[in-house]
Amino acid sequence: MDKDKKIKLLKGLYKIRFFEERAKELYKEGLIVGALHPYIGEEAIAVGACAALKKDDYILSTHRGHGHCIAKGADIKYMMAELMGRETGYCKGVGGSMHICDKKVGILGGNGIVGGGLTIAVGAAISSVYRKTKQVTVCFFGDGGASLGVFHESLNLAGLWKLPVIFICENNMFAATTPSCENIPIKNISDRASAYGMYGNVIDGNNVEDVYLEVEKRVDASRNDKGSSLIECRTFRYGAHCMVLSNTKKETKEESDEWKKKDPVARYENRLLSEKIVNKDKLTTLKNEVKELIEEAVEFAKNSKFPDISTVKNLVYAP
Repeated sequence: MDKDKKIKLLKGLYKIRFFEERAKELYKEGLIVGALHPYIGEEAIAVGACAALKKDDYILSTHRGHGHCIAKGADIKYMMAELMGRETGYCKGVGGSMHICDKKVGILGGNGIVGGGLTIAVGAAISSVYRKTKQVTVCFFGDGGASLGVFHESLNLAGLWKLPVIFICENNMFAATTPSCENIPIKNISDRASAYGMYGNVIDGNNVEDVYLEVEKRVDASRNDKGSSLIECRTFRYGAHCMVLSNTKKETKEESDEWKKKDPVARYENRLLSEKIVNKDKLTTLKNEVKELIEEAVEFAKNSKFPDISTVKNLVYAP
């Protein structure tokens, strides 16, 4: 991987981290409409996976989807406007945080339903096969979604028809507040891939290069008619399930501290410093560039109007 690629990955990590930190501040100020599910701690998965995709490849996101959308190329101005309920947002301010969609860059939408993107991803993959476009679909979902019937139905059909879809399980160890070990009877969710005749593997979801290289291989396999994959990315979200709840996870302080030693952003900074890809001045410059973009998005959103009531009628309650 060349120097420019590595710096681009780092900048992607910054973009998601700073977007989410700013969104949390705005939520506390009462400027974010609806629920907010921060992606802080999981950035390496979205950045690494989406770096392996082409612009016209598809992704299906989740309720915790800002990182996926940013990594795939969504415009953060329109994202921030949507979070703040403004008419310049992706869904004209009526979709909110969990429903970012931008078909121009292959984002087929987030979903407030746990595991809601799994069947849509299979449908997108069938469409690619039917149209002979060689497009690949990546479906992000959490460990909670891996225990639903729709998970098994989707993987069964994808495995049967060898569809060009990659299922990425973001295993952050908790389904909302319930530890994964209390509702999943096996150690590795990725082991379930063998039941559906597809490739499965568990990787370090806090290492952006590991994610990129693994997903790149599986994208190449899918693009060359070699079927579907299930990749389990082990990671850890910081804080509560969403801003509406207090942090009621049951991890110990030791567990939390241990995961924070593997923080995906700081970890990659240190790696690039040790490889002499960047120096501390370069890191400061990159951070300032990204923070400036985030503030421009915030100002864009604040200066945008709220949707007129007629917009709500036409978009939400249209006959």
